[in-house]
Amino acid sequence: MTSSVSAPALSSSANEPAIDAPRRKTKSRFSVSRTLRFALMIFFVMVVLTPVYVLFVTSFKGAGDASPVRAWNLPEIWVLDNWIGAWNALAPSIGRSFMIVIPSAIISAFLGSLNGFVLSLWRFPGANVVFTLILFGMFIPYQAVMIPLLEIMLGAGIPSGVPSLILLHVIYGIPITTLIFRNYYMTVPHELIEAGRVDGAGMLRTYWSIILPISLPSFVVVLIWQFTNAWNDFLFAVFFSSSQNGPVTLALNNLANGALLQDYGISMAGALLASLPPLIVYILLGKYFVGGLMSGSVKG
Repeated sequence: MTSSVSAPALSSSANEPAIDAPRRKTKSRFSVSRTLRFALMIFFVMVVLTPVYVLFVTSFKGAGDASPVRAWNLPEIWVLDNWIGAWNALAPSIGRSFMIVIPSAIISAFLGSLNGFVLSLWRFPGANVVFTLILFGMFIPYQAVMIPLLEIMLGAGIPSGVPSLILLHVIYGIPITTLIFRNYYMTVPHELIEAGRVDGAGMLRTYWSIILPISLPSFVVVLIWQFTNAWNDFLFAVFFSSSQNGPVTLALNNLANGALLQDYGISMAGALLASLPPLIVYILLGKYFVGGLMSGSVKG
């Protein structure tokens, strides 16, 4: 009787290593895969941050210390003169950039929201054709139309600088804003629109009272997108403004290619100053940007 009881126990202990072996192999594979992924992430982060490191350390170097040979070295003496000089040179153009990007982002976002609403929820004959024609604006290279566009702007008498750049960023922002809002509004149930019509709401009333309050995710996406594109624009700035009335990108180019060509420190400090506003926007609103993109990715 004793032997009959102990035999199963011995058999069970003998089978345990065979049962746990696949689990250990799976866990080992998972650990190796996760380690490789983290290693790749760290590598790519280092690749991305390497230019930032050079910019940062060079911006605090003196005139004799900032040179390509010593680009990787820390400053011998940390100085703030480069930042002060860069701020004095770029401050007026930074203010003009804000004057350009804020209204152009808001206006293009609002127009794109109206277009997206009409083309997705308030259908009319030929809506798909109109939408396709609007999207053509995304695929026309700016360089191909720059000279005719310059002639049109001069013929219309629109002042160069801030007014011209606002108008251009609004016009060229309409295709992408329309696309984003149309994709988002396609996920809105049509029963909401029908309920508004039953209650007697027209197109504008339906948009203002029903659609606009639920459009915050897409507005966040579009505003961040337009803000960044308008802030980083250089081509329009070259053609339609000057160093006296242009944005920060034009002033930064003049700073790097002017009489201070060999003063790498002030150029690096200026580059960091010019990149701070879009960087802060992405840091503060980055999670809303991703969430807004995902909110219109699945129709439900």
